[in-house]
Amino acid sequence: MKAARSRGGSATTPPKKPKPGRDASFLGPGPRWKRAVYWTAVIGLWGLLALGGAVTYVVWDLPDVDEAIAATRKPTVRLVTLDGREIARRGDRYGQAVLVEHLPPALPHAILSTEDRRFYSHFGIDPIGIARAMWTNIRAGGIRQGGSTLTQQAAKNLFLTPDRTIKRKLQELALALWLEAKFTKDEIFTIYLNRVYFGRGVYGVDAAARYYFDVSPRNLSIYQSAMLAGMLKGPNSYNPFSNLERAKKRAAQVLDNMVAAGHLGDEDAKRALRDAARVRGERTDGGPMAQHFADWAFAQVPDFVTIDRDLTVFVTIDPAKQRAAERAVERMMKPGGTADKRGASEAALVALAPDGAVVALVGGRDYGESQYNRVVQAKRQPGSAFKPMVYLAGLDAGLTPETKLTDEPVDVDGWRPSNFKNEFLGPITLTEAMARSVNTVAVKVAERAGRGRVQAVARKLGVTSDLTAAPSLALGVSEMTLLELTAAYGAFATGGDGVWPYAITEIQDAAGKPLYVRSGGGPGRVIPAGHAGAINAMLSAVIDHPDGTGRAAKLDRPAAGKTGTSQDHRDALFVGYTPDLIAGVWMGNDNGTPMKGVTGGSFPARLWKDFMTAALAGRPAR
Repeated sequence: MKAARSRGGSATTPPKKPKPGRDASFLGPGPRWKRAVYWTAVIGLWGLLALGGAVTYVVWDLPDVDEAIAATRKPTVRLVTLDGREIARRGDRYGQAVLVEHLPPALPHAILSTEDRRFYSHFGIDPIGIARAMWTNIRAGGIRQGGSTLTQQAAKNLFLTPDRTIKRKLQELALALWLEAKFTKDEIFTIYLNRVYFGRGVYGVDAAARYYFDVSPRNLSIYQSAMLAGMLKGPNSYNPFSNLERAKKRAAQVLDNMVAAGHLGDEDAKRALRDAARVRGERTDGGPMAQHFADWAFAQVPDFVTIDRDLTVFVTIDPAKQRAAERAVERMMKPGGTADKRGASEAALVALAPDGAVVALVGGRDYGESQYNRVVQAKRQPGSAFKPMVYLAGLDAGLTPETKLTDEPVDVDGWRPSNFKNEFLGPITLTEAMARSVNTVAVKVAERAGRGRVQAVARKLGVTSDLTAAPSLALGVSEMTLLELTAAYGAFATGGDGVWPYAITEIQDAAGKPLYVRSGGGPGRVIPAGHAGAINAMLSAVIDHPDGTGRAAKLDRPAAGKTGTSQDHRDALFVGYTPDLIAGVWMGNDNGTPMKGVTGGSFPARLWKDFMTAALAGRPAR
């Protein structure tokens, strides 16, 4: 009888066991080589994924290279005086693009000898240079050398930010390889030469040659080429305008590098060193001029044109008058001087032509220490320098310079003003009251004319700041800028025509096409000529009267003006004019600290005289 069969096989034959080494699964038992292949494949796959992720991380936010190469720079705005002198600029300096083959051989040789001697033999990355830099840094115990090639530097200049991160360095390497594949060596070198930074906002060899040496890059000497190459180590530290001696030492090192690299002979290097004496520091005639004015003028440019291209802005500053103003302020405010000892730490001066052109402006004692412009930004009490507007309102109300009012105690709604010397002179004319700056008479004039009339007169003269309606308006307690106050005196100097101060006369594009040209003048006549003549006579007495408060401002020609001192000697001013020039001076402290007895008739009047004497030298008195 046959035995019954089961599913797993015959009843008598057990299922076959797999033989060792015969399992088809790589995970189970089997030959070792198959397991090795399997795990190698797994690790390789994950390695590829990791590498892909790393590459993606590096290149994900790379810039558009075509766009970066064609990128345009920000527009440059230059401030130029009417006689062609540039006093300031905003924006970077770029020159014309130049090809490496059009440059004297000394310049590329100097750069290659110092920055990348194997530039024409490596593939964008120099393993030898990297190894040498690492060894040098290890021996020095810190970073002394970098291994970047010119190609890497070109990539950084074109595409990347200066951030020092591993990711940025990897991006630099990737872009360097891209540049090497895309361009020839000469093309890469040309890109580098036209984009590299030379300090002080100067980019490219054309701009650097013209800015530092006033020559075309085609005419650079061997020594000048060496100095430019030396700047690349630290553009802001090794340029001749920042540190001439350091720049010369660095240039000498570059010449040694050129000799070592075989690009220059010993005798040629020695001859080149003789040119060192010809290289000068910055040609500034005493330093940057009119920087407070420049800030003020730059801020106005967008009011006239859109800054979407290079612009040349012609401004009103007169270089001779500006220098006279700067020197006068410097002499008066020198540390340890009399004004300093009397607690005056700051001063400001502004001068206008009769048409309102600002020809000189000093916004503070030292622009390097403080860019705050005390001519146009600071509002301070003018004190008695406001009184000409009060007396002008009195003339409108029917008073005359010969009208007599009594200097005596005054009470206006419980307010009792006093005179500076705490004495009363009795009946005096308005002219004498102006000359001696009598407070009680000024208050009487304001009350007789009406405070509203005083405010209206000030507005006609160009004062835009808020004016109090209190009786103290007559004594100049309402704060205003020195520019406002000085321009208001312009109507007296012009015989009644108002003066609007301005800084810009014309704006041109890079091709010389006018984009804006100032036309017209001020507001025209704002006060009757007779009133202007009367105020002129009264303000002349301030300087000429034996007891006038402005005697220290007396010139060798007819002049008029007024002193001003705020409460507790916090502010001291003198504003005055001749037919040719209107100028205002303020002295005090930014924090409002009282000075030690400084009045408008002391240091400010003397500073005003010092400036006006120099500014009007050679002009006939009239």
